[in-house]
Amino acid sequence: MTELAPWLEADLVRLLAQRGHAWLVTGTAGLGQFELAMAMAASALCEGRPEQGAVQAKLHKACGQCDACHMVRAKSHPDLAVLLPETLSLELGWPLDEKTQADLDDKKRKPSKQIKLEAVQDLISFVQRTSSRGKGLVVVIYPAEAMNHIAANALLKSLEEPVGNTRFVLATEDSAALLPTIRSRCQSFVLTPPETKLAVAWLASNGVPEKDAKVWLKAAGGQPQTALAMSQAIIKTSSWQDFPKLIAKGALPSELPAALTATPAALVDALQKLCHDAICVSQGAEPRFFESVASTASASALYKLTTWSKALNVQARSSEHTLNAGLMIEALLAEAKQAMAFTSSPPARG
Repeated sequence: MTELAPWLEADLVRLLAQRGHAWLVTGTAGLGQFELAMAMAASALCEGRPEQGAVQAKLHKACGQCDACHMVRAKSHPDLAVLLPETLSLELGWPLDEKTQADLDDKKRKPSKQIKLEAVQDLISFVQRTSSRGKGLVVVIYPAEAMNHIAANALLKSLEEPVGNTRFVLATEDSAALLPTIRSRCQSFVLTPPETKLAVAWLASNGVPEKDAKVWLKAAGGQPQTALAMSQAIIKTSSWQDFPKLIAKGALPSELPAALTATPAALVDALQKLCHDAICVSQGAEPRFFESVASTASASALYKLTTWSKALNVQARSSEHTLNAGLMIEALLAEAKQAMAFTSSPPARG
């Protein structure tokens, strides 16, 4: 339970003022859906007694000091269930059940990127229990779209008719990927990117120089958390700004920032941003992710770029499951060079 980003504070106030038992917190990646969901859970379970008349008392925001808040922070509150894919549980330090942990320790299988049926069945057993500390039960599921259809269907009855005082907070970065029956059972709350000034100030408070913060925020499409991650992984803003030129000249993987060639998925994401900007520039619009991108305004260039864009969309679906990451990265760069070299060269006259 970390301090909320400033643009989420107002969202938390609005959410706590609503009545209900199930919320769907949605928005693009990098805005803090999980942090907001955890703040809601902590507030619901808080046992603190703020001073009479305080805004905190009216909104029941977590005090951060009581035993319940300490247990939420320590990931050990008995009335809180946080359902994450195994990969994310390991990354964020959330405990797994003994059998799963033993299987992973013994290398019997790799951690799953999905929320499976077995995990949802355990969750259903959890919500049928009596609250240990009298504040009810709280369930956080993130990212909700990680539930496969079988797991999501198993959750429906508990989500629609929870036992006792049980609250669900589902957080997602792709609400369209959720079953309509899941969405219809929740109150939807959409996060919007913060104003640039606020996001830049937050990045600066996290150690990113202000002049660099604007570059990373643009590179992340206005998503502050993504911008922070990019600044920490790529380090130099020039490495990002030079990316279009390097791609057009046919750079080798070793000439690109390591963060962008660490996995095919990372490279596909960067190339999709480059392709998007090249299409924008070819149509007379400003680039969204880069300061400048060369692109020829011609029908042939637009055709080449849209064809490349479609190919990248297909590759994005398999980029995390490729058999040979190195070969895929080389193929992606070769394809990108062809597309960008074509669009950055003026059409032949004759």
